[in-house]
Amino acid sequence: MTEHSIDWKAEAAKRKDAFLEDLFDLLRIDSVRNDDKATEEAPVGPGPKEALEAFLALGDRDGFTTKNVDNWAGHIEYGDGDELMGVLAHVDVVPTGTGWETDPFEPVIKDGRLYARGSSDDKGPGMAAYYAIKMIKDLDLPVSKKVRFIIGTDEESEWKGIKHYLETEPEPDFGFSPDATFPIINGEKGNTTVFIETKGDGSGASNELVQFESGLRPNMVPQDAVAVVKSDDPQAIESGLTDFLNGLPVKGTAAVDGNKVTLEFTGKAAHGSKPASGVNAATYLARYLSDFNFGKDAKTFLEVITLYLHDDPEGKKLGIDHTDSVMGELTSNPGVFSYKAEEGGKITVNMRYPQGTTEDKILDTFKDKLSQYDVELSNSEGKEPHYVPANDPLVTTLLDVYHRQTGLEAHEMVIGGGTYGRLMERGVAYGAMFPDSVDTMHQANEFMAVDDLMNAMAIYAEAIYELIK
Repeated sequence: MTEHSIDWKAEAAKRKDAFLEDLFDLLRIDSVRNDDKATEEAPVGPGPKEALEAFLALGDRDGFTTKNVDNWAGHIEYGDGDELMGVLAHVDVVPTGTGWETDPFEPVIKDGRLYARGSSDDKGPGMAAYYAIKMIKDLDLPVSKKVRFIIGTDEESEWKGIKHYLETEPEPDFGFSPDATFPIINGEKGNTTVFIETKGDGSGASNELVQFESGLRPNMVPQDAVAVVKSDDPQAIESGLTDFLNGLPVKGTAAVDGNKVTLEFTGKAAHGSKPASGVNAATYLARYLSDFNFGKDAKTFLEVITLYLHDDPEGKKLGIDHTDSVMGELTSNPGVFSYKAEEGGKITVNMRYPQGTTEDKILDTFKDKLSQYDVELSNSEGKEPHYVPANDPLVTTLLDVYHRQTGLEAHEMVIGGGTYGRLMERGVAYGAMFPDSVDTMHQANEFMAVDDLMNAMAIYAEAIYELIK
């Protein structure tokens, strides 16, 4: 069989049943990073380790060369040659959160959609890419380069696994990550996280903020928020809620028990790189409470959220907003909130920023804007913006294959989300979502259309073969 006679979609269709069976097995593994259960043998918890081992076992079954790098990451290798192509996916998933209509770890297909945590981010696309390489092997097509399907275990957090992998294994010469959208992502914004910490003295006021909790991860818009308030007039806090919520995209309840009020708000989860598409329950809750009288540190916690973080996905209130002609605008996602009386509070804000600004400049702007408050500010190690030129042969080849198989316009794109593609100097993200796909990454009831996965498999097979033949 020659490459010109291959019907890539037909070859993918032949493998549909086996593909779904393997994918279902992988989706059934709860692979949320769990540091509480981390060990030397399971550095980010037992779930990611189990998922990594399951994927590598598929490679062994199918006759590939496999390697497990200390349970941090691993690879499945095919081909021979001096150049190395990387296809980088991950098996960890974000926490499930609330609002699921099905068991997030018991995959089910309804109306052509595969529902499960990880179906679109990134187990489904990862399995499609693996089956694409398997297709090339099954067809015994001639190749002149190596391709490694590289599997990470904590892409949704700190990337420690893939960084450990690259300390012992060579960086691929080029490649892609099946962890975003078609036609291509050849630019990724920088990523930095700022921490705002307050003290916990809330005395001397008619209301005391006993506790405020919201958010699962910095890269998720928090869907749920809860606060407990001790008050001289708890009924006042309860009674004002209905009018406040009128016309807002958030739901809330207040329950009085003696002199305490428990408030619960529900918004809408979304990927932290697209905060405008979610509804931040935490900032709405803080906005409501900020109208009441609280002591110094609790007031600071609520005021910073209300005045500088609420309803501001581009960071304009903080003065960190910045737009680049290629990469677009900075996005700001306040993702995790915690406050306890006497212990203090912490707000975690995740920014995705384009070329033209830096994480140091962003932190300095935070410090300048919040200088009147008694808060401590710090940031975590971030990622700088990444861009592969549109005329790079990697980009042009991937776009050509996409256009050839779909007939759709193929053009460069930049995202705020970070993918493993940025780990390679000539690395991009490529699918598996299509322009008309519904993006449910990091949301309740995450799904991926089965047809999208099958079409992605065909595109990946042809694209990988074009790049390694």
